Order: sequence, then structure tokens, then C-alpha cells
Amino acid sequence: MKRIAIDMDEVISQFSTKCIQLFNNEFNINYSVNDLHGKKLVELDKRFERKVNEYLSLESFFLSLEVVKDSQQVIKKLSSQYEIFIVTAAMDFPSSLAPKYKWLKKNYDFLNEKNFVFCGDKSIIRADYLIDDTPENLETFKGKGILFTAPHNMQETRYFRLNNWYEIEKYFNNK
Repeated sequence: MKRIAIDMDEVISQFSTKCIQLFNNEFNINYSVNDLHGKKLVELDKRFERKVNEYLSLESFFLSLEVVKDSQQVIKKLSSQYEIFIVTAAMDFPSSLAPKYKWLKKNYDFLNEKNFVFCGDKSIIRADYLIDDTPENLETFKGKGILFTAPHNMQETRYFRLNNWYEIEKYFNNK
């Protein structure tokens, strides 16, 4: 059975949406995800650099992330034909390990928890496919990298791109 490794933040969880929501509430600003077009959070507003660590240290941050539209249904379907791994760079924020695990168990309870991979460097992942929003993770991946569209990677052109979970389902149905 072929393996699909799937990133968590921005691919199955709405990470930036939550950061912007917290930032807007704190600073009484009205940024939207659209303001991130081609930018990372810290490029949008320098204050994000010091606030993001504070937000990510809150257990409630990860537990309250919204699920990316259609990801649960498509991953459930794919799991009948592929071995699915959720891979997340949790070592960047070690306090996120337990909340991310709880979030995955709550929202993707049909997946085998032994296939949740909390790592720092995704080049260790051995899978046939990696679906990720961060181009740097695709650079060192040995299989087929698929860039999942996120506001910050809109100008990236080096990788095969899929824009949503409907397109992912269609792509893998044609394999």
C-alpha cells in the first residue's frame, strides 16, 4: 500500500486563521487571511513575531483550530487505498505536542494514532507523497511533493500544486 504523508498546519487545520483571529482581537485590527497573499504572518505585521510564540504556547490554541474544509471526508476515503500519516513539525513548538495529538484524535479519530508523526525535519519521512504548504519541506522530500495552497505560498512555482481537498481527492482517484 502506498503512503501519503499529510502536514497538519494549514493543510488540515486552519492555523493562520486562528493566529489572525487572536491578533485582531488583541490589537483591534481587521487583518484577514487574504492579507497574507504571498506573505508569512511576520511579514504582514512585525508584532506577529513576538506574539506567535505566546499564542502557540496556549494549549487552547491548537485545540480550537478549525478543520480545513473537506479534509476529513477526503482523508477518510483515501485511507481505504493508502496508508495515511499526519506529519507535523511540532518540535518547533514542543508545547504543541499534546494539544496537536488531542486535536488529531478528536478530528481524525478514524486514523491510526501510530501514524501521527511529530518531528522537526520532515526529510526523515519515507512516504510516496507529501502534501504540505511549506516549500522548504518539499525540497528535501524524496517522494512526490504536493504543495497545498495556502495564502503564504501563492507565489511559489517550483512544485506541483493542489488547491483544496476536492482537487486532492480527484488527483489520487486518478492514480
